[in-house]
Amino acid sequence: MVLAGTAVMALSACEDDKVDAQAFPDLQSCLAASEKDGLWFTADDCRTQFAAAEKEHLETAPRYESRELCEQEHGAGACGADPAQSGAQQQQGGGFSFMPLLVGYMMGSMLSRGGGVFSQPMVRTPGGFSTPSGNQTFASNTGAGRVPATTFNRAPATIGKAPMTRTQVSQRGGFGAGATARTGTGGRSFGG
Repeated sequence: MVLAGTAVMALSACEDDKVDAQAFPDLQSCLAASEKDGLWFTADDCRTQFAAAEKEHLETAPRYESRELCEQEHGAGACGADPAQSGAQQQQGGGFSFMPLLVGYMMGSMLSRGGGVFSQPMVRTPGGFSTPSGNQTFASNTGAGRVPATTFNRAPATIGKAPMTRTQVSQRGGFGAGATARTGTGGRSFGG
């Protein structure tokens, strides 16, 4: 009887670490969803969190030394030139880097914790879609579900740092491989 009670409490504690989340491929789909009754976010939340996700994407997205390497990790046509690099950096021998394109964003409701609404940018990966740290992978960039609150932890900044080389990527095992292996949270799926 004591063990059954302990198991129920443990499951309850795991559930407490999860928050409501919804993913959108773009701002317009979030705005359309905000018009439906009973949702935990507003059109203003959509706009504010989309802008926050864009900014975070620019600051934390993985950066690669070549478009080929970026597309190897994120798919053909899923990468672009790093908009944070200026022509002066390239002329000074700083090289050039490429990063995955923003393909959506996820918002999470921390209201039950008194924290409001938070967002995470999403990028394409071979297994679906991921947050910038690579520690959460989802089958889709649309849909709703419950995710660990840690999904909304900010990834380390990559802006202004040297882009990843082929050697670094292969040592890591690919984008997000090290983080996913450590957390065991890869493969989560949003349903539409």
